[in-house]
Parts: sequence; structure tokens; C-alpha cells
Amino acid sequence: MKLTRYGAVGKEKPGMIDDTGKLRDLSSVISDIDAQALGRESLARLARIDPQQLPQVPGEPRYGTPVAHVGKMICVGMNYAEHAAETNTPVPQMPVLFMKATSAIMGPNDDVVIPRGSVKTDWEVELGVVIGETARSVSVEDALAHVAGYLVVNDLSERDFQFEHGGQWVKGKSCDTFGPLGPWLVTRDEVPDPQNLALWLEINGHRYQNGHTRTMIFSVAELVSHISRYMTLLPGDVISTGTPSGVGLGQKPPVYLRAGDVIELGIDGLGQQRQQVRAHAARNMA
Repeated sequence: MKLTRYGAVGKEKPGMIDDTGKLRDLSSVISDIDAQALGRESLARLARIDPQQLPQVPGEPRYGTPVAHVGKMICVGMNYAEHAAETNTPVPQMPVLFMKATSAIMGPNDDVVIPRGSVKTDWEVELGVVIGETARSVSVEDALAHVAGYLVVNDLSERDFQFEHGGQWVKGKSCDTFGPLGPWLVTRDEVPDPQNLALWLEINGHRYQNGHTRTMIFSVAELVSHISRYMTLLPGDVISTGTPSGVGLGQKPPVYLRAGDVIELGIDGLGQQRQQVRAHAARNMA
């Protein structure tokens, strides 16, 4: 299944994408795509629905974040060897973890806002993992059974805030609009191998990132297991699994986002995002 949320900011409704790519309204079945909807039994119930029996949504509504009320967003740094190399960082022996504030999360096609004082706003296409079942110290072998599905993430970063403002990376990762998710959540049954997905990102039509999840240092199963050792993963939590090479910081000379740029990114079978970049202003996102 492809589950999504659509509509105006703060008024999103649950939806499902049918086999022909049409958006269907799920409001008569569930109130939202949230922690309660992501459990095994709930997903099995949704899978039994014939999408053709659901109302088709007319027009081209805005897509919101596919998961409502994300409890926490855990990100993985340097999980592709070529990305570590381009940033002059040693290949990690254990997963590098950091948090992204959930206030950064927004819809897949909403505007990206360059934060006030930014000089190095950067891009990162990543595979996102959405937890469906509570995970505490789970084994690698059992880890994927706790996953509800997968989605596209743009883990935007302000490199000056990240590396030059002291403390942890969270400062450069949590600015408003720095966490586009979606356009939809693809359930685990439709992604038999999360280590077999191509991912890419373009700025103004130029391809900067062209990677594949098979080159991850730590697999999705290893990440879920590892993270669950240090914190309980709850339904609706999102793990962003790291980015391949090709970020702005790694260019020679570095290239960073400017107002007017257009970011396009996608992952095989999980959909695409498109964001317009604009200068700092009052936020009008969710």
C-alpha cells in the first residue's frame, strides 16, 4: 500500500494511492495516518480494502507528511562510505546517531526556507524508515518486523550551524522546513529488500546525488536493532538512514542552496519530492 495525507496545512486527511496512481480518500476508514494506524493489525485491515471503493480525490491537492504526529526523528550520519570520504570523515565503526527536531518536518513539496543567518544550506536524499511496532533491544533478524514502511526524506542541513556553532549536529539539522517527508508511506510488504533501492537528487535539473542503498555501511535491519538498544522505538517514529555522496559540502568548491533553486529527489518505488527554495520569512508550513 501507499498511504498518504493530503490537504491544507493542519487540515490533512488520510489517503491511499491506488494501483493507477489515483489518490483515494481514507477518511471514512481511519481518522489519520498516525501511530495507531501503523500497527500490524491496522495495516492488515487497510490492505483488505479495495481502493476502487474509496472516493477519488479530485484535482491536485497538496501532500502533507505521510505520518502524523511523528514522536521522534532519528538520523544516521556517515552511513555511506563515499559520503564519509567526501566530507573527510572516517568511516564509522558504529552508527552515528543524531536527532532532528520534529518541528522541521513538512510535506514533500512545501517550500524549503533558508534560515536566518545561513550561509551553507545543503541537501541530502535519504531512505526513511517508519516504525510500526514498538521495538526495544530487538535483534537484527527481527528488526524489520517492527517496520511499518518506507518513505523519501530530504535531510536538509545548515553546515555552518552543524559544524561551527558548537555542540551537536542537531543545530544544523533542525531548522524549520529541514525535514520534508513523503509523498507517501510505502508499506513494508511492497519493499521486499530495503537494501535494493536507488536514490537520487537534483538541483535545478543537475544530478548531484546518484546512490544505492546496497552501499550503506549499516543496513536498515542493523540500524533498527542498534537504535532500539539505546531508546525505545515507538510506532510513528522515523529513522533517516543516511545519504550517499554528492551533497553540496562535498563539491569542489562547495555548492549551497540559494533562494530560487528547485530541489527534486526520489527513491525507486517510493515516489519523488520537489521543493522550491526561498529566503527566510515567516513560516507557513506543517
